[in-house]
Amino acid sequence: MELKVWVDGVQRIVCGVTELTTCQEVVIALAQAIGRTGRYTLIERWRETERHLAPHENPVVSLNMWGQYASDVQLVLQRTGPSLSERPNSDGSSRVPERGLYRQSLPPLTAHCNLRSYVLSLMKT
Repeated sequence: MELKVWVDGVQRIVCGVTELTTCQEVVIALAQAIGRTGRYTLIERWRETERHLAPHENPVVSLNMWGQYASDVQLVLQRTGPSLSERPNSDGSSRVPERGLYRQSLPPLTAHCNLRSYVLSLMKT
């Protein structure tokens, strides 16, 4: 299944999403695809209401609960803060990440659903 997510005002399509795919997996795939570190969340937006989805929630299940209104619901990727490597030290200066060390704000994708490769292949076209 394809999941449409708004990222910085641009609609992105994440392929290979199932009812078992978590919001955390979608967030990781999108954050890696756009090449930005930080902490992110998925927001479910309908008309004037917004709801932050928990990392363990399944966005497909959540959308299905909207029934006939599901096509009117927007999923939005929102940056909620810096990654650990971007946070300032106690002396006020920012840390510079080491070249050999790659830090993520969330754990890597599970083996059953490699969304990152799908998103990357879409972005190349």
